Amino acid sequence: MDLDVYVTAHRPEWDRLDHLLRRGRHLTGAEADELVALYQRTAAHLSLLQSSAPDPMLTARLTQLVARARATVTGTRRASWRDAATFLTSGFPAAVYRSRHWWIPTAVLSTLLAALIGWWIGTHPEVQSSIAAPEELRRMTRPGGDYESYYSSHPAASFAAQVWTNNAQAAAMCLVLGAFLCVPVLWILFLNMLNLGVGLGLMSSAGRLDTFLGLLLPHGLLELTAVFVAAGTGLRLGWTLIDPGPLPRRTALAQQGRAALGMALGLALVLFVSGVIEGFVTPSGLPTWARVAIGITAELAFLAYVYVLGGRAARAGEAGDVESPDRSAALPTAA
Repeated sequence: MDLDVYVTAHRPEWDRLDHLLRRGRHLTGAEADELVALYQRTAAHLSLLQSSAPDPMLTARLTQLVARARATVTGTRRASWRDAATFLTSGFPAAVYRSRHWWIPTAVLSTLLAALIGWWIGTHPEVQSSIAAPEELRRMTRPGGDYESYYSSHPAASFAAQVWTNNAQAAAMCLVLGAFLCVPVLWILFLNMLNLGVGLGLMSSAGRLDTFLGLLLPHGLLELTAVFVAAGTGLRLGWTLIDPGPLPRRTALAQQGRAALGMALGLALVLFVSGVIEGFVTPSGLPTWARVAIGITAELAFLAYVYVLGGRAARAGEAGDVESPDRSAALPTAA
């Protein structure tokens, strides 16, 4: 592209758009229609320039011009309860559904890794002795020991709030740090699976794996699913830097980043539910089968929420992104 020729050809349109914007409310009907048409064409010009012939000063000018035109065309809009309801019933589940090809393999491979670590620790006494002294291991794994008393070590409400905060922070870190080429996400995921594998291995070596699973499954199914969704989405965000697809890398990353931030809010609610279960159900006096049944019910409800509501919304075109008037205009750069 010859940048000088392109600018010469389209500068009158940009100047005309700037002139109409400066007139504000004093536009005729024909001028308002012209403003909308010029806004759409200028947004397309900006996208093409960003991908083909980026010029910092020209791009900055057109970005500002497009932003002013978008504000004039769409007007200001305040968030409402309807926006929250739409996010919970379509935006968030659709985003989770669309990223299933990332978080399901992440869940399977991570679970296998935790099981492998647990088997390795449980079947190798020398590995156990490298983790802690024999007396300390007995204190952790005995009936009423550290693994069991952990869930009742604090009042249920404060414990649930603490668990929720920690898990929400971990999920948000997975979502945000995915932009750093996936490496931090893999490390966070590995640490979580390592901790889980250590618990599995030590409790199985003490012959108390059933007790450990009875304490883990009520809240762990939903909690780990949320972590896997966050990690898978973070990995998808990181991969967008490597392979942005048909969109400009900046546009593709912005689109995935907005969806990831929305998912952080949705996953915070999911983790709130798992935190309530961990604080009030896991340490309760309910039979093990009843506590596990509550955990399985919560997990199945979340999966139905994603695959029924999310699948329907995704097939209707919902991607979990912001509304189209609030997005930057962009044109594909590859077939």
